[in-house]
Amino acid sequence: MSDAMASSGGIGVGPYAELTFDADGDVDLGTQDAVAALEATDLLVFAHGWNSDRSTSTRLFDRFYAPFPGLVGPGVRLGYVGVVWPSIRFSDEPIPDFDPHGALAEPGHGTALDPATLRALGEFWPGRVAELDRVAELLEDRPESEAAFTEFGALVRELAGVDVVDAGEAGDDVDPADAAVAGPVVRDVPAIFTLDVLEVCRALTAGLVEAGAPDGGGAQPGFSLDGGLRTLWNGAKELLRQATYYQMKRRAGVVGERGLGPVLAELAGRRPALRIHLIGHSFGARVVSFSLRAVPDGARYVKSATLLQGAFSHYAFADRLPHDKGSGGALRGMQRRVDGPVLACHSPYDSALKVFYPLASRMAGDSAGLLGFGERWGAIGHDGVQAVPGAPRLTLDAALRAGVPEAGCVSVDTGSVVRRGGPPSGAHSDICHEELARLVVAAGRMGR
Repeated sequence: MSDAMASSGGIGVGPYAELTFDADGDVDLGTQDAVAALEATDLLVFAHGWNSDRSTSTRLFDRFYAPFPGLVGPGVRLGYVGVVWPSIRFSDEPIPDFDPHGALAEPGHGTALDPATLRALGEFWPGRVAELDRVAELLEDRPESEAAFTEFGALVRELAGVDVVDAGEAGDDVDPADAAVAGPVVRDVPAIFTLDVLEVCRALTAGLVEAGAPDGGGAQPGFSLDGGLRTLWNGAKELLRQATYYQMKRRAGVVGERGLGPVLAELAGRRPALRIHLIGHSFGARVVSFSLRAVPDGARYVKSATLLQGAFSHYAFADRLPHDKGSGGALRGMQRRVDGPVLACHSPYDSALKVFYPLASRMAGDSAGLLGFGERWGAIGHDGVQAVPGAPRLTLDAALRAGVPEAGCVSVDTGSVVRRGGPPSGAHSDICHEELARLVVAAGRMGR
């Protein structure tokens, strides 16, 4: 390990500290103190999305932060923060340049859970060893039995805990319950967990075939919808993955609003000259966005927010929803709590957000309105901010060449660099590029 990495807590830039939260948004006080001690004019606060373990998140922070020292002006002293929270990444969701070539499971034979993923699931859902062992057994054996699928669906529903949730956990991005922080309440269970499990697995298997051919070059080799019940275990594994996404989505809202937001507000109160720049990837973009709910009225310490492949609704910042004029997005108006721009970086090569995010939402059975399901249920990391009047749409090249607006929501198509990755997630995690670091610097007015 280099001296620089040793002095910065394990990454190659410094000063650096990690800020750690549990699933309820409670902060580790030791990490909070470490962040408060960072000497900086500008603090970069990066929340990871899904990951497999703490080392993965640290490597991500190291790679993403590496270009920044050479990009900022002489009056800027950067401090680097990595926000660590309980999430999970399946082993078949590759991070470009992190995972060895060929790490993806063989299509059609990749339903079994490898030991690392099973261990990660055990940490994500503690105390559920028996249920997870049975899930793993079914995915490995792939029995041609409708009863086995019914059992699998019941196990996944139980693991996801979909019956009773907390309204403050910010579930669906257009649910009015997002606006409230209250005690446990019973809410509608997402239909992906309640429809006939074979129907769901068939739809998810079709989604996997589509995700395997993002350029329209034909179905993913190895399986098709004509392979009988054994083929549908590919969709069953995706249903398990969707259960973790559902839990992470809820958890990310909690960590942001109840954890990260108050911690940053307290820090800003103690150090009013500190400039804070939020960065989030995937569900981490949800974490940093929901942290804006804790910014006091009139406070100006958040100077920019950069959302990389954000895994939440493209209507989140809208005052009015196109399909429901009486309602707004879960984060309506929150962009005005940023004293600078909110950049929504999106890529057409992100299969996780292009295919599976709207597919899971479409199964709610409420998509036959004026809008097609892709429009109604799209993710901000797939096609940027929607239904926010006056929000510009820029290419990455234009944003880097001419700069970005000084305030408000801005959509930036980063598909020119965010384009690598295999099925099922595509380019969702292809975010370690100097161009994206330069975008953060431009948003925060930190450049040379």
